[in-house]
Amino acid sequence: MGDGIIIAPSMLASDFCRLGDEVVAVDRAGADWIHLDVMDGHFVPNLTFGAPIIKALRAVTDKTFDVHLMVANPDTLLDAYADAGAEIITVHFEACPHLDRTLARIRDLGCRAGVSLNPHTPADVLRHVLDRLDLILVMTVNPGFGGQSFITGMLDKIATVREMTAGRDIVIEVDGGITPETTSLVTAAGARALVAGSAIFKGDGEAGYRANIDVIRADAQV
Repeated sequence: MGDGIIIAPSMLASDFCRLGDEVVAVDRAGADWIHLDVMDGHFVPNLTFGAPIIKALRAVTDKTFDVHLMVANPDTLLDAYADAGAEIITVHFEACPHLDRTLARIRDLGCRAGVSLNPHTPADVLRHVLDRLDLILVMTVNPGFGGQSFITGMLDKIATVREMTAGRDIVIEVDGGITPETTSLVTAAGARALVAGSAIFKGDGEAGYRANIDVIRADAQV
């Protein structure tokens, strides 16, 4: 997936009344990926958007769609999100009883395969599916809502994932509580893709988003 830090603004923190315009704004502001949090109200206690909205957004940007499925039984939805234009589909370890088969299906659909780990889930559960993985997403908050505080204990997990994936082309992504203050901590531990919501969308339109992205990117180089 190339080199360097990847900034993936989470559209969960954007203005849903202007979702298409917000995607365009963060694209122009310097986002590398567009992170799309799909929540079903079952696996997590929140409900966001689904494949039809993502398919509509596909028309306004050519940036990578990083689709994070926080849903129960994701296997029934993989085809729909691939068809909607997802280039990365990340499922939760906790929601996949047959994870190897799920990851194989994601790749069969032409997408890159990711797995997310909730804070309580140890990194070692992925050791036997590493050959199926393009991305590991370490949740640094409990999934379901934006604006939560970073869980510092996850730094050890990020470092463990880095050691476990050494020599493999697997991107380590983090999601939750990413701010200018936590960016250098997670990148030092081994993270390369940073999902940031409130820290980016607290700005005022494209210029504000660009300033926030630039700060996070600069801090990631520390």
